[in-house]
Order: sequence, then structure tokens, then C-alpha cells
Amino acid sequence: MKTLTIAVVFLVACGGGQKSAEPAGGPGSGVVTDTRSDFDKRLETACAAVGKKLTACAVADTDAKLAAGEIKQKDHDELVKPQFQDALTSKYVEKCDQPAKRSSRQIRVLEVCLQQEPACDPLLDCLDNLNKP
Repeated sequence: MKTLTIAVVFLVACGGGQKSAEPAGGPGSGVVTDTRSDFDKRLETACAAVGKKLTACAVADTDAKLAAGEIKQKDHDELVKPQFQDALTSKYVEKCDQPAKRSSRQIRVLEVCLQQEPACDPLLDCLDNLNKP
């Protein structure tokens, strides 16, 4: 059930932003200056951290399902592959990191939930607050 909840959080709670960076010394200089606002940087950092944590939660849930005999070893092995985990995290970050659709309150929810709720179930409950007014 928590796997479904994690998937819902991935899909509903967050939505892909583009980062802007421009060369500092002109074309071909190799130096890049980050011109994003603090808001955009905080959002990106929070989304990446929450995405990694939710992926870890999904892996733990998959491990528990294997131990309980709810899934087969073959299915488990596919779901815990590093490539699959990276794709899952990237998909969350892409959907979460949309500055135009986020408020500073939502960024704070991401930050506080991650800091205050190290366990998966309480984290998911905390993240329910993302879309509340």
C-alpha cells in the first residue's frame, strides 16, 4: 500500500523546471554563473533530497514485500536496480522542481518534512501538506 502512496506522492505532489545558467566570460570561456534565485536553488535542493529519500523508501517497501512473499525475487531485482532507482528519483525531481507551480510554503514543507521525519511513513504523511492551502 505504501508503494502506491509513494507513487502518488511522486506524481501528485510535484511537477519539471528548467535551470538557467549563462556563461560568465562569454561563449567558450568555460565559466558558468548560476543566475537562479535563492527560491529556485532551494526548490531544486529540496526536490532532489526528497526524491532520493522517497526512492529509498520505495526500495525498503520492495524489500519488505519480497520478505513477505508478496513479490518474486525476479521482480524485486528489477525494482531495486540502481538504474531504476535513478530513473525514479529523476522523475520525482522533474515533476517536483517547477518554480512556476511552487510557493515558498511548499518548499518549506519539503525541507521540514525531510528534516523532521526520517522514517518513510511519517514522511509521506508530512508530504500530504504540500498541496494544502
